[in-house]
Amino acid sequence: MNTGKRQKQRKVLLMGKSGAGKSSMRSIVFSNYVAKDVRRLGATIDVEHSNIKFMGNLMLNLWDCGGQDGFVENYLTHQRAHVFGSVAVLIFVFDIESREFQADVISYSNIIRALEECSPTAKVFVLIHKMDLVQARLRVQLFEERTEYIRTASEGFRDSVEFFPTSIWDQSLYKAWTQIIYFLIPNARSIEGLLQQLAEVIDARELILYERTTCLMVTHVTRGLETNNPFTDRFERISSILKTHKQSMAKHTGIPAGSANFAEMQIKTGRFMFFITRLTENTNLAASIPPSEQVFNAARVNILLVRPKFAELDIASKPRPGIQQAFAHSAESERWETKEQEDSSKGKGKEPAHPGGFDG
Repeated sequence: MNTGKRQKQRKVLLMGKSGAGKSSMRSIVFSNYVAKDVRRLGATIDVEHSNIKFMGNLMLNLWDCGGQDGFVENYLTHQRAHVFGSVAVLIFVFDIESREFQADVISYSNIIRALEECSPTAKVFVLIHKMDLVQARLRVQLFEERTEYIRTASEGFRDSVEFFPTSIWDQSLYKAWTQIIYFLIPNARSIEGLLQQLAEVIDARELILYERTTCLMVTHVTRGLETNNPFTDRFERISSILKTHKQSMAKHTGIPAGSANFAEMQIKTGRFMFFITRLTENTNLAASIPPSEQVFNAARVNILLVRPKFAELDIASKPRPGIQQAFAHSAESERWETKEQEDSSKGKGKEPAHPGGFDG
């Protein structure tokens, strides 16, 4: 990514009653904590500000707001415009085991009114948290009941608010935050367009783009029979696996978990081949392809060649006209030049073959 360009800042409010689990989920998603480590976190006092760099030029200005009654009253009265002004996203967290659920909804409703007054174009996400504490057979029913009750208190955001059941002990947390991040990335559709082209060129069944630091999925492209994959939570499962792997590397190397990364991971079976590799400075790309060494090797080469085109997608601006055509032509030209240089250095001097390469 071109770090010299202006960063796009988005203000995100993280709110909910004290003890709902706001700081715990923030620490797991953005600070590479593991679930068992968040027990040592204390209650948030007033507002904790975090500027989180995501995808190179997207800066999340995250406000983790204390949920004690006194703090909430202060936000709604003395700091109303300061707290609720210029908000892109409100994430409100409900504790599923709260004994004061109706009071929690009243507090939520007051916050929604302040948000509608100061930031009417904001997006609202509601996370019904700690679902692991509910018996498995009752989770869906209880989640739906709470969802409908909270929706009625959502005022002008009633039709657009999105709900997610979450827990720090499974991949549901990643699923919710993936959707939140996707909303915040202004050119996610352009990235999807390039991924779709790349998937067709390398005959990929699925391409999944992950942010390197948080391991959150940015977007994905699914093709052919893979659209019927019964494991609908596979993207979040991979996020969880990548997080665990980063923490393991940090533990054994002494590198901070946020900085620990790997060059490439490969899995080869008789039914499919799968690998995760670096795409840009800020992203990793996971690819599921047919079980063919030729397709596998061509895919890795073409991903290497197309990296500059993804790096050009500045998060704060729209792609230049014609970038999709240039993407294929530039990759083809660069691949020819690379091959010719290799042949020249070996003294072959003959025209290279191009199995599985880009077509201009």
